[in-house]
Amino acid sequence: MQSPAFLDGRLCALLALRDVSAEAWLDEVCQSLGVEQPRDPASAERLLGWRRQTLEALSASDLDYMPLLPDELFSLGEQAQGLKEWTLGFIEVVDEVADNELRERWSQALREALSDLEGLGRIDTDIDDSPENENDLFALTEHARMAAMLLYTEQHPGMPQVEQTDAPVH
Repeated sequence: MQSPAFLDGRLCALLALRDVSAEAWLDEVCQSLGVEQPRDPASAERLLGWRRQTLEALSASDLDYMPLLPDELFSLGEQAQGLKEWTLGFIEVVDEVADNELRERWSQALREALSDLEGLGRIDTDIDDSPENENDLFALTEHARMAAMLLYTEQHPGMPQVEQTDAPVH
C-alpha cells in the first residue's frame, strides 16, 4: 500500500500529463489500496474530491498548488520522507507517460526541474529537527511544488492565465 504523499505525487503528474479522469483516479487509488472499489459512496466522494481539489489548485491563476505532505505536527524526518514519497510517485508517472518526443518539447527549465526531482527521490530522510534542516526542507518542498506547476502549465498552455492584462476600454 502506498502513502497518501506517493499517491498525491502520482495524481499531480497524471493530471498534468494525462488529464486523468475521475473513474481512472478511483481505479488507481483502489488498486494501490488492494481493493476493488471504495467501501462506500462517501469514501469515493472523498477520493474524487482530492482529485478535484488538486486539479483546481494546479489550474488556478494564483498558483497555490501544495503537495499533500505531512505537516509540522510530524518530525522533520517524517516530513522529508513524505516529500521523498511524493517525488517518487510524481517521477514514476513522468517516467511511465512521457516519451522522448514529449520531453523534447519541454522547456529547459522544466527538464532541469524534473532532473532535480529525480535527485530529491534519493534524499536522506534521517534528519534532525533543526532550523537549518527545516529551512532546507521548505526549499526542497517549494522546488517540488514549482516543478509540478511548471509541468502542468507547460502541458496545458493558457491554464492558468497568470499573465492576463486588462483590455483597454474604448
